[in-house]
Amino acid sequence: MKSDVVAQRTIQLAFLAIAGGAWWFATSSGAISRLFLPAPDAVYAALSRLVGTNQFWNAVQITLATIAKAYGLAIVAGVLAGYLVTRSRFWMEVFEPIIAGLFTIPITLFFPMFILFFGIGPGSKVAYGATYAFFPIALNTIAGLAGADEKYLRAARSMGASRFDVFRHVLLPSAFPVLLTGLRVGFFICFASVLGGEALASIAGVGRNIALAAELMESARMYAWITFVVLTAVSLNLLVTSIENRVAKAEGMSR
Repeated sequence: MKSDVVAQRTIQLAFLAIAGGAWWFATSSGAISRLFLPAPDAVYAALSRLVGTNQFWNAVQITLATIAKAYGLAIVAGVLAGYLVTRSRFWMEVFEPIIAGLFTIPITLFFPMFILFFGIGPGSKVAYGATYAFFPIALNTIAGLAGADEKYLRAARSMGASRFDVFRHVLLPSAFPVLLTGLRVGFFICFASVLGGEALASIAGVGRNIALAAELMESARMYAWITFVVLTAVSLNLLVTSIENRVAKAEGMSR
């Protein structure tokens, strides 16, 4: 098992080294204009300067607050909708295909409507990110709760458990692995939606700064912002993966 982990990390590091080497070669050899792809050292210098400014931290604070609000709304709405739908086989067969069908529609098409209703400020990005993240959370909640063993449900009810007790002690533990996957997918969809919304139409935030740097043809600054976003996304993905692995191990040990 450890040898597999070592092999995986080696391949990942090798991929990063090859990508970094290709980037350095393309810029140093002049194969690609530095206007479109600045040198790695120029991007690093731009990122170092950015981190030392109030503009950087203000933008990060705005974006993180927007993501937190959008994701919180998506969790509440998605889990609640999934729970209510699964309380009846009839309603599940009615609404599950509808939610799944709506999820296939590119919500980006409706982004101008979010701007129209909520304005160009953070409110439209909160609504946009929450709407996009709602669907995977709701669908995974439905899948997880619907897969609960009926025997445990009947046993809990026969012992006088309330609806909340059944949800807390039977449904939630049974659905948690599937729900956790939905929360993970929903978070990264929310993360991408908020940043994309800021880049398309916003007055502040990380996405807005990326778009502004592109408009001003400040390529090193633009790539510095993008590098920060990529590093943040990778770090969050590693953190969530670690949490999922620990949950899986805990479940395996409990069985």
